[in-house]
Amino acid sequence: MNWMKTSKNKRTKSSRAAIARPKLRAEWFDEPELRFADGGSHVDPKVGINLFGPRSFNTKRHRSEIHFGFIGSGESIEGTARFYEQCSEGVDGDDDHEPFPGCDNERGFRTDLRIDTDAAEVITASELDVFKAIRARKQRFEAAVELLDEKLRLLKLKERPIDYVVFAIPPELYDLCRAVDYKDSEGEAIHRDLRRAFKVLAMKHEKPTQIVRERTITDEIVNRQVDHKSVRAWNLFTGMYFKVDGIPWSPSGLDHEACYVGISFFRPRGEKSFLRASVAQAFDDQGEGFVLRGREFEWNEEEYGRSPHLPDDVAEDLIKRVVTRYKDERKTLPRRLVIHKSSAFWPKERDGFRAGLAEISEWDMVALRSVSQVRLVRAGQYPPLRGTAFHSGDVTHFYTTGYLKALERYPHGHVPSPIEISDHHGSSSKAKLIREVLVLTKMNWNSANFCGAMPITLRFSRLVGQILREMPDDLEPNPKYKYYV
Repeated sequence: MNWMKTSKNKRTKSSRAAIARPKLRAEWFDEPELRFADGGSHVDPKVGINLFGPRSFNTKRHRSEIHFGFIGSGESIEGTARFYEQCSEGVDGDDDHEPFPGCDNERGFRTDLRIDTDAAEVITASELDVFKAIRARKQRFEAAVELLDEKLRLLKLKERPIDYVVFAIPPELYDLCRAVDYKDSEGEAIHRDLRRAFKVLAMKHEKPTQIVRERTITDEIVNRQVDHKSVRAWNLFTGMYFKVDGIPWSPSGLDHEACYVGISFFRPRGEKSFLRASVAQAFDDQGEGFVLRGREFEWNEEEYGRSPHLPDDVAEDLIKRVVTRYKDERKTLPRRLVIHKSSAFWPKERDGFRAGLAEISEWDMVALRSVSQVRLVRAGQYPPLRGTAFHSGDVTHFYTTGYLKALERYPHGHVPSPIEISDHHGSSSKAKLIREVLVLTKMNWNSANFCGAMPITLRFSRLVGQILREMPDDLEPNPKYKYYV
């Protein structure tokens, strides 16, 4: 019974309700399937590619041949070309790694590689000596960017088809120029990264690229940073097929005519007080998408905190541009639009998005973040299954990594952390939002991994922001994903 004190300091029976226990509930969501060539389906991209071929096989988007171009030293080009050729013959797996079936017109991605090391721009020993002679790291980095810009220009002029450029970065160049930190004329700290700068150059020259380091093509696993050879082969060839405009696989279980948008933030190079939004959009149930760069807005961390939020007018403009681009591509408005962000939606930010969504009948704004303070403990030797969700009152957590029932193994070397739906505005159920996120964690076409921790909307928007940080304001970002990975 509950009691309370009276004015006479005596206890009497109270009708006040006891503190309610939280309502606890757990459920499990089955693994979503992926679609491959001629309607084939499977939960594992590696098995699906092997059995059926890539999704765009037997369509106009499929290339029967892929012509390579190279940039690198003579030694790095030869070694990288040899690695691709070896992998195209197939790579053995083991108990923990799926074998790579190889790649020609009858297996794997069902395309033939045309690897010609004469289709190359060589970084000579004398050019490397020039870098070594430059003492100032900033000038050395800028000289490397200028050289790579010229190599891409010359490669583009060659009188032979080049679909895919592999930058076999020489170890000396990587060690000398991989990144640089310095202060600009106003004393602002600047960080630049050669990989990101090269991606911006390749975008300017409209060539999809792959950067390959020496450790990627080794036959020996010298440390934990080097994956099994079959994993490296799967990832390189999956990314290659995507970057030449193929579709490795497509999702299932997403709303038809729905638009899924990921929003992250980046600080333009040299800016202290201003931010921009980077947007990665998955068009629809086919996984098609594009990239947008938002308007610049002021953000004072000392006043507002480190987690940025869009002003209402910037949020409205951004989402209107997303809707317009979708309409231009699809000749119709999206029936539903879902916004993924890693931070909660502030009132003005939410109002701006809602104004931009005025023409859309259904929408959801969902904040997703990985948390480690809350975990499920499962009886037995394995962690919770991927797809497990648990609800405590209005708070929902779910696992996008964990024990994979479909593979009957746990492929990660760490304790998985759940994802929290930390904020939600819209009419869809939590179950529907979770199912969609589970699908979108399987849509990274730069890797053949079974799944990732975060949906591709957020994963790519963060990746895009890193590249856009290297991009000057007067260069319009190419909207295609393939230039950012």
